[in-house]
Amino acid sequence: MNLTCIIIDDEPNAVSLLEILVAQNTKWQLLSKCYDALEAIAFLKENKADFIFLDINMPQLSGMELAGLLSRDTKIIFTTAYSEYAAESYSFQTIDYLLKPITLKRFLEAMQKIEAYFNLHPANQIAIEATGNEYFFVKSGKVLRKILLGEIQYFEGEKEYVRMVTPTEQLLIYRRLKEIEEQLSPPFVRVHNSYIVNCKQIVKIQDNHIYIANKQIPISEKFRDKFMAVISQRIF
Repeated sequence: MNLTCIIIDDEPNAVSLLEILVAQNTKWQLLSKCYDALEAIAFLKENKADFIFLDINMPQLSGMELAGLLSRDTKIIFTTAYSEYAAESYSFQTIDYLLKPITLKRFLEAMQKIEAYFNLHPANQIAIEATGNEYFFVKSGKVLRKILLGEIQYFEGEKEYVRMVTPTEQLLIYRRLKEIEEQLSPPFVRVHNSYIVNCKQIVKIQDNHIYIANKQIPISEKFRDKFMAVISQRIF
């Protein structure tokens, strides 16, 4: 299974062992090896990994502290010599908890658990036509649903997924709102940390709110100028 991961651990020998285990037993792509939490934070600001191998006992920020700062999109496999944190670890987005030294048998068990998780929770992908942008496909399980772009009223970000709303249905897309924003262009405009709207579906704009059908959507100051620049082209 093709997945992406990074290793975060301040022990070079532990990093080398995991790197070998990943290379010899999986098809995963190891994107980076980070030797402290701050290095990992900087990397993850610019890159996305399906999951991370995360040590707990590290300088500056512990693995537990780092886990609390990560996006819920980033799944964690803790790697540590300390068994006492196991219960606490599952308050985060944790798939498995590996005790050091990590044996091949235990790594293979974790590998099966990781791949089983991503088989059950596929990262839904949007594929927008390169020409015309008239429709796209939403992957749901083994089915690709064709959605007409013009029928979409808005996208709403909700924790680990995005809700896509049309007049007749709502679909959940397991991606970040920012990723969807990067694939869209006007008349789709980001108006809030939680909303992308289809300007063609707007009924009215009043008191810093957009009205689409029966939905009232706030316009945040952060996105107001860009939104109004699009709208100004249609103001008489």
